[in-house]
Amino acid sequence: MRWRFARQVMLPIGVVALVAIVIAGAGLWWMTQESNHFAIAKQEEKMRRAIAAAVDDLAYEQQSAAQCAPLVRELAKDHPDSAWLDENVGGWLNQMFGHDQVYILDANDVPVYAAVEGAPDPMGAFRKAQPVLAALIDRERGRSPLPNARHSRTSLGTPGPDFTARTRPETVHVSEVAALFGRPAAISVMKISAPKHDVVERPGSAFIMVVVVFLDGRYLHQVAHRNMIDGMRYSSVADPVGGEHLVPLVDEAGGQHGYFMWQPDLPGTKMMRVLVPITIASVSALILALLLLARWLWNSVRALESTVADLQTSEAQAQHLALHDMLTGLPNRALLADRLERARARARRGAMLAVLTLDLDRFKQVNDTLGHHAGDMLIKELGLRLASILQSTDTVARLGGDEFTILLCDIEHDDNIEKVCQRIFAAIQRPFDLAGTNVYVGISIGIASAPVAAIDPSELMRKADIALYCAKAAGRNCHRYFVPSMDEAVKFRRAVEDELRAALARGDELQVHYQPEVSAYTGAIIGLEALLRWNNPTRGTIAPDMFIPIAEESGLITQISEWVLAEAARVALRWPHLFIAVNLSPIQFRSSGLAERTTEIVRSVGCDPTRIELEVTETVLIEDSEQCQTALEALRSAGFRIALDDFGTGYSSLSHLRRFQVDKIKIDRSFTKNIGEGTESTAIVAAVVALGRAMGLTVTAEGVETHDQMRFLAIAGCNQLQGYLFSPALPEDAIAGLLAGQYDAHRAEIAVA
Repeated sequence: MRWRFARQVMLPIGVVALVAIVIAGAGLWWMTQESNHFAIAKQEEKMRRAIAAAVDDLAYEQQSAAQCAPLVRELAKDHPDSAWLDENVGGWLNQMFGHDQVYILDANDVPVYAAVEGAPDPMGAFRKAQPVLAALIDRERGRSPLPNARHSRTSLGTPGPDFTARTRPETVHVSEVAALFGRPAAISVMKISAPKHDVVERPGSAFIMVVVVFLDGRYLHQVAHRNMIDGMRYSSVADPVGGEHLVPLVDEAGGQHGYFMWQPDLPGTKMMRVLVPITIASVSALILALLLLARWLWNSVRALESTVADLQTSEAQAQHLALHDMLTGLPNRALLADRLERARARARRGAMLAVLTLDLDRFKQVNDTLGHHAGDMLIKELGLRLASILQSTDTVARLGGDEFTILLCDIEHDDNIEKVCQRIFAAIQRPFDLAGTNVYVGISIGIASAPVAAIDPSELMRKADIALYCAKAAGRNCHRYFVPSMDEAVKFRRAVEDELRAALARGDELQVHYQPEVSAYTGAIIGLEALLRWNNPTRGTIAPDMFIPIAEESGLITQISEWVLAEAARVALRWPHLFIAVNLSPIQFRSSGLAERTTEIVRSVGCDPTRIELEVTETVLIEDSEQCQTALEALRSAGFRIALDDFGTGYSSLSHLRRFQVDKIKIDRSFTKNIGEGTESTAIVAAVVALGRAMGLTVTAEGVETHDQMRFLAIAGCNQLQGYLFSPALPEDAIAGLLAGQYDAHRAEIAVA
């Protein structure tokens, strides 16, 4: 048995591991060599270009002195001024460009001026350099078999590309590299002439200028620093040490003048030093893993018989898990579908059945406040209570989260369904003891019966879900039976959603209107609230309170809100003296990055965030206060002002105002419209205004429609007013007319009143 195990298991594993190690090693070596070769080639190319550039730049720099009319006039004198030549030629070229040697030769190639390192030289250096310079002088004079040219070929090792000097077309010069005084040098010989011909030269009196820049020392250090090459040096002989790389310095005629040497950067070798230990460790780990695998396989083979028995047991457990919920032990969706299919067969023979879909109310609050462990305890206890109130022929299944479905079979009358619902509500009303905390929750139920609603199982489930949705919309903690009108409502919502998507794609149906917000003291317009309008081509104008909830449920609200925000920011640029208020949906706060995205949209159109006022509802503050607080703090840091919309209609709390630090509260129109009709609304409005002023907040009243309301709010201390008394929401062009003075008389009437 051991021999068979070794031959059938260990031998193939060993061969595969060995091949993998060999391939990895070969690949690592090849990658190292290729990386090194590529790096050296790049460094060689940099050297070639650097030397070629030195020759090219030398002629360009020399031209500034040699093609100079004052120099031609000075040399035309019988006795040129040496001091002038020192200052304007030798000294200037050395200080300006770092030229090491400068010579001026007359028509007979006799030096009339010489400078070394910017100082006058008594011709000693020229006599030593003359044997090297003679060939270039002859080429410049046209006495050499090589043609006179404005550019030369300079290479390192093998011939490289031509590098044309950046000189004027009429400039006559010859540039070359050579060894001078045992040092590498760039040499340029150039005819001295006046470019604009404003000086007449006598025939046969042409002067030439010779300039020399040594390529070792300072220049070589600059090249090495600029190209990040370590240890660069020059040597007249090939004597590399310590792995240095060398390249010969060759002139145009093929003459060799020494070598440039440096320590090449070898990234492949550096990579090898890092990867070799890692590779060794990986191979060791692989070998150890193979040994452990072999041991595990050997033990597995020996325990095969007992494993088969365990597998049979596990199969039975897996089958149970495949049909039951792990948390509650109740049937899951798969088992429910099977039982529903069987019940449908009985329903075809005249039996009646019903599907009840259940969803807990306030389950999210339990998870958020007490933790997911408490939520799991609640689900388990709810499953036990539901199972205890049903008959053995019925089924309660958990579909996930807090969603349960009950299948009632062999129902004699609708009253049986009603009694089950009442028992469910009674069971839910009892408190749930979760780790010593009594928790109260509600439940919503949707009901679809067969054959009244449908016979097909999937259709029954769908219609029960529709009824559940209606139960939630009706206020939760209640039950609703499916009726055909519900299906029509769902189809209508789906149609509106599709049309809303199409409207967003076309971009010609949705519009932003703006309702002015005025000062309660002057009646002047100080801001605008952006309000979305939809003119559907087939349905006409659709009210926002009809399509906004659909947009929130379908996920379109974020795209719509961002479009409205961009439009509002654009309008804010048009009227810089007004603020623009934009509503944020609670859905937007459920995604991360709200503050960053909002800031980006506003700034992308060139608008300052301080010009934008973001309106949020109290629902946002309640659902996820921590995430909301983080987003609001980021928005305020970016410069946005935050207004709490519809204040007083939700779970108003002073703690919310203190914690979230809003800038404004807006009194809901439901309070404003009842001012003067009863003491309750009037007292509430007065209290809200006083509260806002005490906390340093701006207070805006919405829905102002009468002069009496306006007077009361102004006297009470309200800062801003908004409503039909001043103007309904208008398109941008109409707002332009309003601001242009078309309604000045109306505003004056309001201010006086």
